[in-house]
Amino acid sequence: MSDPTTNPTPAEPQAGGPSAPRVRVAIVDDHESVRLGIQAACQNEGFDVILTAAGVQEFVDNLAGREVDVVVLDLSLGDGSTVTENVKRVQATGSAVLVHSIADRVASVREALAAGAAGVIPKSSATKTVMAAVATVARGDVLNNLEWASAIDADRDFAKAQLGRREREILHLYASGLPLKLAAQQLGIGYSTAREYLDRIRVKYVEVGRPAPTKVDLLRRAVEDGILPGLDSDGGDGR
Repeated sequence: MSDPTTNPTPAEPQAGGPSAPRVRVAIVDDHESVRLGIQAACQNEGFDVILTAAGVQEFVDNLAGREVDVVVLDLSLGDGSTVTENVKRVQATGSAVLVHSIADRVASVREALAAGAAGVIPKSSATKTVMAAVATVARGDVLNNLEWASAIDADRDFAKAQLGRREREILHLYASGLPLKLAAQQLGIGYSTAREYLDRIRVKYVEVGRPAPTKVDLLRRAVEDGILPGLDSDGGDGR
């Protein structure tokens, strides 16, 4: 049985100066030892732990209108709830979701990402790595790590968009953060041609049921399909 908790002791200001907003975290895991461990690490990092809970229902019931930047969510809770349901319910409170997972639950990881989780961090990760992931997701960024690519690659039911080599190059550069104009210059093509490739990429993702209307969505797709963090060598045609 867990108790909703607030940060009982003041923490040192985070990097960025005294005016930098503190990261607000909640932890949802049905193992008390995991909750306590993540809570202690977050407080040591200077994050505000708004509450901890053994399940999403408990989290929602005890949130009481408080705002949370990121919820560290156990992938598999023992209350009969589904991954999609849990991710969607947490997102409905206005919080981003960082899934805390063990490595062998590939199908569940895939489901969490499809539901809109901002990233996955293995339970085997070092505490410093987990805290860095919390900070990344709290900023509103998508966690770009190999757990996405490995989980998706192992899921044979995952439909990849069939992108040509040039489309993959454009997506790689653009989703990595380069403005489309600079991506076009780097590839030696015109801006309008790069825009056409980008439009074609979006159409192809819609066709396989994985729409990517925003740049963040394109980053998700690029990581899911193994285009980020690096280009594959078998990238198809060069159209």
